[in-house]
Amino acid sequence: METTKALVSSQYDQLPLHAGSEDRYIQAVNAIPTLSAEEEESLARRYRDEQDLDAARWLVLSHLRFVVHIARGYSGYGLPLADLIQEGNIGLMKAVKRFDPDVGVRLVSFAVHWIRAEIHEFILRNWRIVKVATTKAQRKLFFNLRGSKKRLGWLNHAEVRAVADDLGVKPETVLEMESRLSGQDVGFDPAPDAGDDDDHGPRAPAAYLEDTRLDPAAEVESADWQTRQSEALGAALAALDERSRDIVSRRWLAEPKATLQELADEYGVSAERIRQLEKNAMKKLRTAMGEAA
Repeated sequence: METTKALVSSQYDQLPLHAGSEDRYIQAVNAIPTLSAEEEESLARRYRDEQDLDAARWLVLSHLRFVVHIARGYSGYGLPLADLIQEGNIGLMKAVKRFDPDVGVRLVSFAVHWIRAEIHEFILRNWRIVKVATTKAQRKLFFNLRGSKKRLGWLNHAEVRAVADDLGVKPETVLEMESRLSGQDVGFDPAPDAGDDDDHGPRAPAAYLEDTRLDPAAEVESADWQTRQSEALGAALAALDERSRDIVSRRWLAEPKATLQELADEYGVSAERIRQLEKNAMKKLRTAMGEAA
């Protein structure tokens, strides 16, 4: 154990962590000796039972080579290998924190899930400006459909069904993800060097996705008009006599609306008289609103 400790500590001190040292980093982590099953179990118990951070550090360092190996498998996504390794290292540290030596498996077998999970999250966050996978089924497709397409080429109906059955998702989900993967990010605004009369290549969405439905000036004008109409209606109602104002309010503004007969019984007049009062009050309101407009 002491020999391993000395070797790992020596390699840790030599790790090139500055930018532009990717090859040296890989060379250094590959030179770190792996742990035997007994050494790994002893270190894991020390960290779990005693919170020994040196033991956790040795567990992490001795498995950095496996992170590099896994990260290289995701080189086809166009992201820097150094970034993939860094995210994978985060997953490795999470695995070390959760590793239980009593389960009876080696750390590398347990850590693969956590390493891949962190790399997957990084790729999904950075592969495109617009997220291509949000649900669990879409995430599964994102990392499997690329390999399936390499074997099958363009997907026909039968191939879509085969991929869907193989991955346990709906055919519609396969078709949607295929269209997302085949698309490319396009900047909304035109490129800085694009001329006004440049007819070559696709136009920026800003040139043809203008939405004039919510014109700010029209919205302000509409809001102002509604405010003035509300104020004019309030003033016109206030100008009515109390009985006419009550009839209009209960016949047009209240819920539930009062009937002519209900108002007639309350005021001790005929329903026809209530109708006449309502008609005269509405005429006065329309006149006042017209003058306000």
